[in-house]
Order: sequence, then structure tokens, then C-alpha cells
Amino acid sequence: MVISRTPYRISFFGGGTDYHTWYQEHGAAVLTSTINHYCYLHCRVLPPFFNHKSRIVWRQVEEVLEHEHIQHPSVKAVLNYLKFDHGIEIHHQGDLPARSGLGSSSAFTVGLLHAIYALHGLISSKRELACEAIHIERDILQEHVGVQDQIETAYGGLNKVVINPNGDFEVNPLVLPSNRISALHDHLLLFFTGISRTASDIAADKIKSIPNKKQELHAMHQMVEEATRILSIGNDITDFGRLLHESWMLKRQISASISPDFIDDIYKKARQAGAIGGKLLGAGGGGFMLFFVRPEDKPQLCEALKNLLLVPFQFESNGSQIIFYDKQVYSAMAMQRRDYAHLRENGNATNHVRLNRLLEVN
Repeated sequence: MVISRTPYRISFFGGGTDYHTWYQEHGAAVLTSTINHYCYLHCRVLPPFFNHKSRIVWRQVEEVLEHEHIQHPSVKAVLNYLKFDHGIEIHHQGDLPARSGLGSSSAFTVGLLHAIYALHGLISSKRELACEAIHIERDILQEHVGVQDQIETAYGGLNKVVINPNGDFEVNPLVLPSNRISALHDHLLLFFTGISRTASDIAADKIKSIPNKKQELHAMHQMVEEATRILSIGNDITDFGRLLHESWMLKRQISASISPDFIDDIYKKARQAGAIGGKLLGAGGGGFMLFFVRPEDKPQLCEALKNLLLVPFQFESNGSQIIFYDKQVYSAMAMQRRDYAHLRENGNATNHVRLNRLLEVN
């Protein structure tokens, strides 16, 4: 058995610039961090003694005779992409609700890639996981997604991610004193609105509006640099909150679907209760809201939003990890060299390199 653990993320600045329709012309940047809430995937090769070939447990239970019958889109896409034809059992557990603005879909894809490669005895780099997850979600599944979630959930940490027009990216960790990280954390509160939504549907509307929102997106891009400077130089930390408010005011102008009336009401209440700034996380429409508030004002903000669920969190810096690996799995898989040779002959270039390496060590 293999267990992968992949963190969710919160995005501070630059969200919206990471869609290919924008960065391919202008480049992009985001300031984002992973948090200590995770997507867990338990995977094992399933012996051929059952009435089904594979079993997938998520919000429903699937028992299928062929992988083409799998309903979970990411599971089906990953298994097809990796040419994985063994029977498999996959159990998904998430600390927080799916489709709620914390990059949960990408955390799932990254974590599943990580786990399946581990079943083959292969070690995946963070860059490989991010690039392959982007390819699966955007090119294979044809989802309307940006690229920050796949990158951030794979790498982990508080990062400024720069995306070049050619699609290449740089992950630049913010190396801050511990007291500065603590000060940022002490000014943040995370609430769940109780509404989940499909980010790809919201994002489709945003992407359509991008050609007409160049001024707003350029400003949001520049705010990444300003926010990084505030944290790094040691300015008054509340400047970060004020910039967060400015960014949210800009972002909600991009599409009406980003901020429905009930979100505007929540934001207004929070501001009246002392929040300096805040934002709805993810593509918009619902999910989690993040607020920046002075520590002494936290009680009154929590009272004002007492109908919402407060979610404690800490920053994390590990990214996607394999937290359990049974070597017997690798030994059993290594005995099936003929299957790996088939993968080498029919897989993509990335699998070519990895499976050649695997066959050499076996």
C-alpha cells in the first residue's frame, strides 16, 4: 500500500493571471501558500480475486471491471495517462470539502500521480508532478483551470510563483523570519461559507472576460510584487491586509459570477467588524473566505460571522509527500517486467525515461 498526502492551498495575490489565455501573452505571478489540511490517497494493487477489477472510493464507491468505466474523471485520466492496467484500489479522504476554493481538485490529481508512481517504485520530482497534473487537468480533461494550484500543492510552502509566457514557471520561496510568518498567520482567519461549487464552471466565465479586463489583471499582477515587498522588507503588516482589500475589489470586477450577493454581504459584515481586507478563495462563487484582521479584533469578527464555520490552520512547507510506502508493493510490481516493457513501448516521453530507469534497477 502507498499513501500520499497533498496539502490544500490559500492564494493571496495574482489569482486570475495564471490562466493560459493571460500568461501566454503577458506572463503571470501569484503569491500563495499551502496549509496543514490535506488530501489523502490510499492506493494498493488489487489482487485478481474479486468480482471487480478496481475499486475507487470517493464520495461514491465504484467497483469496475474495466478502467474505462470509472466515473471519477481524474482517476480515469491519471490511470489512462500512465497506462496503468493493473487492478487497483483507491481510497480518497480530504480534511476539507471539495470544490471550495482551496485547490482540492489539483491536490487530488497531484496526490494520485504521486501515489501511482510510488506503486511503480518511482520517485517523482515536484516539478514533474506539477507539470503532469497541469497536462491532465487542462489538456486531457479540458477543464477551465489555471496553473497555480497544481504547482503550489506539489511544491508546498509560501511562494511567489512566476509563470512565463511559454508556460515554464519558477517557484520562489519567501524566506522570512519566523516572527514575520507568525505575524502574518496571527492576522488571518479562514471561514467556510457552506457553499461548494465547480471551479471550472466559474473559471470559464472569467476566461471569457479576460480580453476586456487587461487593466485589472495587470494591476493584480503588480500586487504580487508589492505584497512580496511588504512581507520581505518588514513594513507594517497591516499594509498586506489593505492590499488584500484592493485586490479583492479588483478581482470581483472581472466577472459577476465571482462574487454573488451573499458573498458581498459576508464581506461587508467582516469589514464592519474590523477586517482590514479579505477575499473569496479560488475561482469564486462560494467556498472559503480568508480575512486579514488585527488579532485584537478577531473576537468581534468571529461573532459577526458566527453563522460560518471557522477553520483553524497553520502554514506548511512540505508539499505532496508519500507518507507510507510498503516495499512489498514494489517487489510484487517489479516481478511484472513484461507489463513495464509494454508501458515503455506505448507510454509518453516522461514515462519512457522513468520506466527505462525502473527496468534498469530491476
